[in-house]
Amino acid sequence: MTPLERLARTPIAALEFANTILTERDAPIGTTPKDVVWTHRKTTLYRYRSANRQYDVPVLLVFALINRPDIFDLRSGNSFVEFLLDEGYDVFLMDWGVPDEADSDLGLDYYVCDEIPAGVRETLRASGQDEVSVLGWCIGGTLSLLYCALHEDNPVRNLLLLTTPVDTSGSLYFNWTARDSFDVDHVSEVYGSVPGRSIDFANKMMKPVTNYWTTYRRLWQNIWDSGGDFKPESYQAMARWVADNPPFPGKAYRDWITFMYKENRLVRERLRIRGERVDLRKVDQNVLVVTAGADHIAPRQGTLPLLDMVGSEDVTHFDRPGGHIGLMAGSRARKEIWPDLAEWLGERSDR
Repeated sequence: MTPLERLARTPIAALEFANTILTERDAPIGTTPKDVVWTHRKTTLYRYRSANRQYDVPVLLVFALINRPDIFDLRSGNSFVEFLLDEGYDVFLMDWGVPDEADSDLGLDYYVCDEIPAGVRETLRASGQDEVSVLGWCIGGTLSLLYCALHEDNPVRNLLLLTTPVDTSGSLYFNWTARDSFDVDHVSEVYGSVPGRSIDFANKMMKPVTNYWTTYRRLWQNIWDSGGDFKPESYQAMARWVADNPPFPGKAYRDWITFMYKENRLVRERLRIRGERVDLRKVDQNVLVVTAGADHIAPRQGTLPLLDMVGSEDVTHFDRPGGHIGLMAGSRARKEIWPDLAEWLGERSDR
């Protein structure tokens, strides 16, 4: 490209760049058709029906309490839900909704002992099956793990845990929140439900250069290199999802920070939920543990203890490149991890 051509290209690229950022909130996400199966307070259980159902055991997806579960169904052509449906699975999704001040009294026990058991029950009722596969991601993985440990007679056959925090010592979150100067009780009392934007800001400050500079530099470079043929859908879908941060119920936030970071109770086998000690040796499902090599939110070394702590005789570990979110929602996920998850599930699900 000649200097004159570069000069002419710059304002056009700048316009595309600005338009991409300013219209990202209009990007369609979570568009795969679904039915409402059950609701309670802010929680909704959705069902996605496969037109090519090959497996009896349905899959229940459980995401974290921060951000929205649309990451499972980010956009057409790059949707894990869509992929599972094509593979022949009936898919259900727990959506925690958008908590408000009225939900500030909800603790981790509410999700582990009330909502997940109800979601599993309603999944079985709607599907007409006796067993279910549960796939939990991030905090959703930890909640699903606690549910299986505390409910020995649960109907979960397969438990898939993606980038799931277990031992938080040494993580950046641990360094920030475990210190005495971070008063989690004060934070939860002042806010009631902790604003999602505050948590999002903390997440982004873990990699400030990447989040506040590199992301936009790459976007500019992609627009420039496209020569006018840039497709904004991929960037906009992810950007819209990242910016959608529901509040974190105050009590659940206090529980999470105290149990998992300040006192690191789970890996130390000192965690109690509603008076009952969590014993991971009671987790006897077929277990798949997935770690991401570049994960800075739930580092690989903080998830690996799971392999020895659960009581299952069938424990598999997948370690893949990528970050906490990019592992499952990045451009390479469809080739690098989704087929492996489907194959692992298929070998342990009735056709």
